[in-house]
Amino acid sequence: MTELILLEDEPVLAVELDEFLRECGYQVTVTNSLASFVAAFDEQRHRLAVLDLGLPDGDGLELIGQLRERGSTLGIVAFTARSATAHRVSGFRQGADHYLAKGCDLDELAAVLEALRRRLGLLPQPTATWQLRLGPRQLQAPNQQDLRLSHQDILVLHCLMRRAGEIVSRREIVSALDEDYLTYDQRRLDTQIRRLRRKVEETTGLELPLKTLRNNGYCFYEQVQIVG
Repeated sequence: MTELILLEDEPVLAVELDEFLRECGYQVTVTNSLASFVAAFDEQRHRLAVLDLGLPDGDGLELIGQLRERGSTLGIVAFTARSATAHRVSGFRQGADHYLAKGCDLDELAAVLEALRRRLGLLPQPTATWQLRLGPRQLQAPNQQDLRLSHQDILVLHCLMRRAGEIVSRREIVSALDEDYLTYDQRRLDTQIRRLRRKVEETTGLELPLKTLRNNGYCFYEQVQIVG
């Protein structure tokens, strides 16, 4: 799982971004000031950063410049209310890889981070297929490690993996769970996906190749085999 450090001083937005990034499969460290970022940041662990610029104890642009001056290869997304062209140019000159204005669709943030992961070589390289065994309710990872699945988990994975490479809507997944989409509490699905990601990584040591598209659904993006 890719580790990401988030620097955001607005509490409500920090919680929203933290939850969204975790849904996207990142392990997130949340900080709210330059000082807390410096205390928490670990170059060996954190490979990506989402940084606000206007902070209570300084300017995030200076932080980006300091990171680049000492040779950091951290993938940096400036996520800020400063949206003027001059601000964007300053951000890129200081060393930001991407510059996004607050208020953008969070799916754009997810896409930018995925592009950074690809450029930095952080995306998992598939060596074999993921195999879903319906009878014994098992998921086999490409490294041959097996995970026993609950009834709910196998319904969700079957819905996603039979459409591997495509976007599967939340409505389709809820329908596969035999629930009424209009009365179903969407937080239950979010919780189930988070738990499933965690179980897969803890048991197999691999990250579940599941991309979250917040306003659309999910996409299982590696090759699969489904065995009846």
